Amino acid sequence: MNAPTTKPTSGPEFWERADKVIALANEQCAHNPANDVATSLLYAAARFNAFLVASKTNDVSKMQQEKDEAVAFFTEQYKRMLTDNFNDYINNFDKYTQPAAAPQA
Repeated sequence: MNAPTTKPTSGPEFWERADKVIALANEQCAHNPANDVATSLLYAAARFNAFLVASKTNDVSKMQQEKDEAVAFFTEQYKRMLTDNFNDYINNFDKYTQPAAAPQA
């Protein structure tokens, strides 16, 4: 599979894109339960990643052949990023969970 890299780069563009998605999620939390917003974000990521693989294969049989490898790749990347973010929150718990910061991701 010609999987895209999901490793964050040190460039500001990566963080700006991520911050925009998080800001949109935080806006949606003002009128929706946070769990519903989180589910929508997961669905959007899954849908976009399936589209990404489809756009790179341009052939349904090739996409079917690469499906398991792509799912494993994206699952591992998500697990790594989730673990990294849990560790960041554990290390900065008091800073990130102050009353003014509580609704923010």
